[in-house]
Amino acid sequence: MKEYDYLIVGAGLYGAVMAHELKKKGKKCLVIDRRDHIAGNIYCEDIEGIHVHKYGAHIFHTSDKKIWDYMNQFAEFNNYINSPVAVYKDELYNLPFNMNTFSKMWNIRTPQEAKEIIEKQRKETGITDPQNLEEQALFLGGRDIYEKLIKGYTEKQWGKKVYRTSGIYYQTSAIPICLR
Repeated sequence: MKEYDYLIVGAGLYGAVMAHELKKKGKKCLVIDRRDHIAGNIYCEDIEGIHVHKYGAHIFHTSDKKIWDYMNQFAEFNNYINSPVAVYKDELYNLPFNMNTFSKMWNIRTPQEAKEIIEKQRKETGITDPQNLEEQALFLGGRDIYEKLIKGYTEKQWGKKVYRTSGIYYQTSAIPICLR
């Protein structure tokens, strides 16, 4: 006789929600994780009375009220809106990159103008097979976006020169650009 109906690998958000929903339907689940705690990358621990996000800050966001209500049955969430900015040579730029960013950077008004500038700068790099984060950022966004919005932040975040970051650091298929 089997002891469990489901084996769920990973105790992060997906695994936890899946086990919860299956249990509500009368199923028995075994949840396993390679880490010694539940919650995956949103795991927090209390250190001397301080709530520490072990794997970095986490923000849950959705525009779907049904999902928002579902998640709030487990924990109370703040109605937080993340609106970061980048500072380059005492100038503030919106993140993720959007038309406000490009209007300020290039004195343009339309998404088409932004697309044309980005594409022109991408082609000027001559990069076709990026080998590190610097090349990947230049390949995806062009020189201005890289120099003004990615390079300094990344070097501060990782503590190393961008051209020295390889492997997992540059395995991204997109730079968040919103042309609205």
